[in-house]
Amino acid sequence: MAKFLQDVLVVDFTRVLAGPFCTMTLADLGARVLKIEPPGGDEARGMGPFKNGQSLYFASINRGKESVVLDLKTDAGREAARALAGRADVLVENYRPGTMDRLGLGYESLAEFNPRLIYASLSGFGQTGPYRDRGAYDVIVQAMSGMMGITGQLHGPPTRVGASIGDLIPALYMVGGIMGALFERSQTGQGCRLDVAMMDSVFALTENALARYWLTEQNPAPLGNRHPAIAPFSTFATGDGTIVIACGNDSLWQRLCDCLEIPEGLDDPRFVDNQQRTENAEALAEFLEIRLAHRGTDDWLERLLTAGIPAAKVNRMSDLASDPHLRSRNMVREIEQEGIGRMLTPGSPIKSNRSDDDIGAVAPALGADTGRVLEELMERSGSAGADGDD
Repeated sequence: MAKFLQDVLVVDFTRVLAGPFCTMTLADLGARVLKIEPPGGDEARGMGPFKNGQSLYFASINRGKESVVLDLKTDAGREAARALAGRADVLVENYRPGTMDRLGLGYESLAEFNPRLIYASLSGFGQTGPYRDRGAYDVIVQAMSGMMGITGQLHGPPTRVGASIGDLIPALYMVGGIMGALFERSQTGQGCRLDVAMMDSVFALTENALARYWLTEQNPAPLGNRHPAIAPFSTFATGDGTIVIACGNDSLWQRLCDCLEIPEGLDDPRFVDNQQRTENAEALAEFLEIRLAHRGTDDWLERLLTAGIPAAKVNRMSDLASDPHLRSRNMVREIEQEGIGRMLTPGSPIKSNRSDDDIGAVAPALGADTGRVLEELMERSGSAGADGDD
């Protein structure tokens, strides 16, 4: 089966995480991605964990690409980069604003001879605004965007989300922007400049926190694993561990009380509806945990799921590596990575009845494709010149 972005050529000037995750997703969707690396390679090649001296970090976010080493500090490197951009459908870069312009690879310069080019710039704070020249890492963006301020235990310190969402969220927003731009180009024939900022992207995902501040003039605070407007919706202690229970409406609350054999919960004025349960969330947790302490997590999980109540254990990677559902969905992939050997990696979550979700190739060795790609470029340039002479 064909993939969605078959025949789309992406020239990838990104490194570390946000940009590479974006372009890896494009490769998963079928695009040909040429990863342009400096001599010495993307600095992510030096980030652990390592096996046999090879970075699993790099391998996990650069699969399906071709590695082309170009020294953009030289005229020859910049000229080759411009030639590749001239043939590309999409260019993705995550340098600080202004860097690509100084290299002669800015949008205005490239769009003159490739007006169909979709030029995607992913940066910490965007191409405009008073913060545009600041450097950004995930933890900086989680702090500045407000995400850290609403994450953590009740009355505890601000807490970073465990995955680098400051990089991953803007990467996926950029994928969406590129897909939209490709669709527009199919209608108009014109490319465009995309500007996605890490700060903007994470702020956009703080959900209704801004609306709650606007309404109450109070800063939303961390609530642990609770939801600010739904209860019960959290982790709860059982007889041997922890379970997650989420009852998003009053009907599910009634079903939960029946399952746990606590009918008094239906008559307690503190829990009579979702608003009351949310306002009395600490008392609700204490009430539920008295009952949950009588059985272990696995026992309760079976009973709750049988009753149709959304519930879960808190999985660790050891659980997920062999999870039958993820395996059936092609989401836990075993690949043979050069220099590393067998490794596990998440598959593509984008499924379709008309497109293959096979993640395909592994991450490239540094510069493995330089000679072939540049030779291909020269051959095409020679053919174009011959056609012009005719």
